[in-house]
Amino acid sequence: MGRARLRAATLPWHATRMVRDAMDWATALAWQLAMGADEAVSEAPLERTRAAPVSPPVAAPAQQRAPAAAAPARREPPAASRARAAAEAAANLAELAEAIRAFDGLVIRETATRLVFADGVAGAPVMLVGEAPGAEEDAQGKPFVGRSGQLLDRMLASIGLSRAPDAGQIPLYITNIVTWRPPGNRNPTDEELALSLPFCLRHIALAGPRLLVLAGGVAAKALTGRAEGILRLRGRWYELPVPGLRAPVPALPMLHPAYLLRNPGAKRDAWADVLSLRQTIERAGIVPGAITASG
Repeated sequence: MGRARLRAATLPWHATRMVRDAMDWATALAWQLAMGADEAVSEAPLERTRAAPVSPPVAAPAQQRAPAAAAPARREPPAASRARAAAEAAANLAELAEAIRAFDGLVIRETATRLVFADGVAGAPVMLVGEAPGAEEDAQGKPFVGRSGQLLDRMLASIGLSRAPDAGQIPLYITNIVTWRPPGNRNPTDEELALSLPFCLRHIALAGPRLLVLAGGVAAKALTGRAEGILRLRGRWYELPVPGLRAPVPALPMLHPAYLLRNPGAKRDAWADVLSLRQTIERAGIVPGAITASG
């Protein structure tokens, strides 16, 4: 009697195989998400267990730069023209900070504790732009503090960059696109980015860096105007036009240090980007103690 019940409860072999395959796919998908995969690279999966047909060797085609993928146009917030006018009127960094404090178009100004304007050496040849302050940044009034900031400092110190005014290091200047903390540490909204971008671009123009580092997908997409995610943008240099500067500024998107804390497996890609930054610094002839703008 017990055996009959056991046979009745046992799935047919083909149904058991389907359940096991579904579990394998779910496990594989969970692993990819944990490793930071956030976009597909092909419309169909690749069959990696089947041998590929052998073809005669052919000459490799010349490498071509991927065409630009512009982000979809968004409706401009009503206060955007006021933000641009206020930013353009600032003649130096101190005036820009006061203009941001006085601008009432950003509602998150009312919920933040204080303005998180910048840290590091004003006029440094390398400038890093992140997305928005978190709770610790809001409390201290400085960008990139706490665990993510400590990781960032260690990564950049490994190639001789420092936000401290130390003559033995290459000076670094740090800010965010959004300088007020969004409630709950959420990502900035499209409207908040649109209203903050004129101030950020003016910030870059007044600081006058020779190289830009864009930390995270929010900063990279907002400043380059591209639609791809950070996993596709990172590791490549872009020429960023900045109003008020005579020539575009070379900009390197990188993974945000907070992302690296959540996904340690991505540190290999981050290290490759850091090495690319070091090589570009060397080619540009940037030396310790160099200052490019007065601010």
